[in-house]
Amino acid sequence: MAHAQIQEPVTISIRARKRQRDLIDQAAERLGRSRSDFMLEASCREAQDVLIDQTFFTVNAKTFKWFQDMMANPLPTTDALRRLLLTKAPWDK
Repeated sequence: MAHAQIQEPVTISIRARKRQRDLIDQAAERLGRSRSDFMLEASCREAQDVLIDQTFFTVNAKTFKWFQDMMANPLPTTDALRRLLLTKAPWDK
């Protein structure tokens, strides 16, 4: 079994306005986290989203044709899909 390489922590410094710091602190406190943990997790999540959005992948012609056909002819709407689309998101409740 391969062992994960343990890396030494490094310091990352940023400047923020007081109101930004206070907002971050308030959110971190609500989650029971430190400012550093909260900021690092949020930053890493955003970095992953950026990188994923810019990932390039290729498929063969047959797979691409299948994908185009699925986009042009989506499956019919079901009751389960209708219920899902009518359900409020947790942040909208």
